[in-house]
Amino acid sequence: MCWFTVKYATMVWWKAAALMLAETVSLGILSVPSVFATLGMAAGVILVLGLGSIATASGYMIGAFKNRYPHVQNMADVGMVLAGPLGREVLGAAQIIFMVFVCGSHVLTGLIAFDTITAGASCSVLWAGISAIICLVLTIPRTLAGISYLSVVSFISILTAVLITMIGVGVAGHKGGITAHVNLDFASAFLAVTDIIFAYAGHVAFFTFISEMKNPEDFPKTLWALQIADTTLYLIVGIVVYAYAGASTVSPALGNTGTVLKKISYGIALPTIMIAGVINGHVCSKLWFLIRRFRRDDGKASRHMTTHTWTGWLAWIGICFSVWAVAFIIAEVIPFFNDLLGVISAIFASWFTYGISGIFWFWLTPRSERWSTPWQKTKAIFWGFIIMMGAFIMVAGLYSSISDIADGYRDGSFSSPFTCADQV
Repeated sequence: MCWFTVKYATMVWWKAAALMLAETVSLGILSVPSVFATLGMAAGVILVLGLGSIATASGYMIGAFKNRYPHVQNMADVGMVLAGPLGREVLGAAQIIFMVFVCGSHVLTGLIAFDTITAGASCSVLWAGISAIICLVLTIPRTLAGISYLSVVSFISILTAVLITMIGVGVAGHKGGITAHVNLDFASAFLAVTDIIFAYAGHVAFFTFISEMKNPEDFPKTLWALQIADTTLYLIVGIVVYAYAGASTVSPALGNTGTVLKKISYGIALPTIMIAGVINGHVCSKLWFLIRRFRRDDGKASRHMTTHTWTGWLAWIGICFSVWAVAFIIAEVIPFFNDLLGVISAIFASWFTYGISGIFWFWLTPRSERWSTPWQKTKAIFWGFIIMMGAFIMVAGLYSSISDIADGYRDGSFSSPFTCADQV
């Protein structure tokens, strides 16, 4: 049965920027102040600026790869270009796993928000389920164009919530001293670094966003709008909250105020917690939809993707349900915010945000041109460094996250899976 066409590639550049900002900033900004508290003010500022600059360069390289291969819509397509069918399956699976984990972090944050607002009046598992259901319902629209309007609400939501938090900690006054730098063991320090990496981890969805843009050549404007906005916000929120909360800074950042303001902040932040999760869930579901062969072998979309058919809609809703069901399980099995971000940043964001862009440069640049001029040599060294940086982040970040999770279970600071206990 066929009704009418599903229209893709309709977003103007500012809608894409709003989506990217909502997807990237939502959870990343909530962990930044605790990074400043862990590493010190100087290291926090340097990391935000340094990793943000590299993320801008890697985002530009994603745009260059998309320009060379217009048919690429996701990491699975990237894998097909780089390594054939095996690469398609590996990178496609990696993107799905990464984004399901990100969805899980949104369910976990929704759980924390509801627990905070209700003062633990009900079972935490119930709040996780409600968060997952809300996200599922909002993920069902088939295109990103409609969701882009929600992203404006999402951005206003998180901006207002962190503004209230900054005002709250400012009114409360300084709770403790701040330091320019601190002495930490490697695992603790690098776990904080992975939180900043996660704050710039929106690159995994860039191909999908560009594919739904009306004029893909406008992507550089979208990228610059995103990177200027998120880096500025991370610096302001990180510096202000840490300057007042001091060593007692907690993560998520909205928990640094008094009880009443904390409830208000989480209430206002609920839209961004949900909507940003929906954006990730939509991108993940869209990739799964394509991998399920609703795009033909010749690369063209089948009628189930481009028109409203019973088969297409049932498959789409089933995939969306599966994504959020798994996200709910992840949120309940791994009930700790910063370490969850650390694990997924180490395994996936290390490559999707940084390392793979270095591979793109070498793939797009002919071997004869890589060392032809001093400038080309500089770029070759830089992108080679980015590849090694991705590999180092993956190994070091995974070691740090696993070490911290083991310590948490050993000293009893983590709750057990599927517990009704208050998660705040």
